[in-house]
Amino acid sequence: MDRIDLRMLDVLQREGRISNAELAERVALSPSPCLRRLRQLEDDGVIRGYTALLEPRALGLGLRAYVTVTLDKRDDALIRAFHAAVQGWPEVLACLALTGDMDYLLHVVADDLEHFSRFLMDRLLKQGGVANVKSSFVLQAVKDTTALPLPENR
Repeated sequence: MDRIDLRMLDVLQREGRISNAELAERVALSPSPCLRRLRQLEDDGVIRGYTALLEPRALGLGLRAYVTVTLDKRDDALIRAFHAAVQGWPEVLACLALTGDMDYLLHVVADDLEHFSRFLMDRLLKQGGVANVKSSFVLQAVKDTTALPLPENR
């Protein structure tokens, strides 16, 4: 990747709906080479996809929490079952396997505390092998971005 590719990625991370003509102008290319580069970045897997970022509160999802999960034992079947269960929980935006004191960190959204409580009691705690769960609620988002730091910005 060269500087033009990195500039394209920088613009696309912030303005995913930008037209190819506008993108080409912003990175000082003509539209055809810009589109070729864009397709190459997609084919190479640098660009995973395109999405709209929604405002959770506008959709009634007023509660955000981070939940640490420790499993009871290290059993491959148990881990696979946990992974499969997480995929079916729409409240879980992200599930990360970690090193350290906990096994997983879940990013969870819910309508309110009652909805979160139902998720916790009826899904997470009933999942086989879950030994310990700790929740932390988001009070304020000081920084909340999806833009990755590109080489020229770090």
